[in-house]
Amino acid sequence: MAEPKDMYQCQTVNCGYIYNPDKGDRKGKIPKGTKFQDLPEDWKCPICGASTKAFKPLG
Repeated sequence: MAEPKDMYQCQTVNCGYIYNPDKGDRKGKIPKGTKFQDLPEDWKCPICGASTKAFKPLG
């Protein structure tokens, strides 16, 4: 089970999506177990389309 330090939350207004490496991102075709740091550079938030730069660690 992923620790909060391994999860990242989108900081854009009205989003709050949390990237959980245990779940990956089915919409973005990111397999389970992919760490946030290992996401492709062109990955976007599946809710609002923000880049990884808009995310902050939960922990």
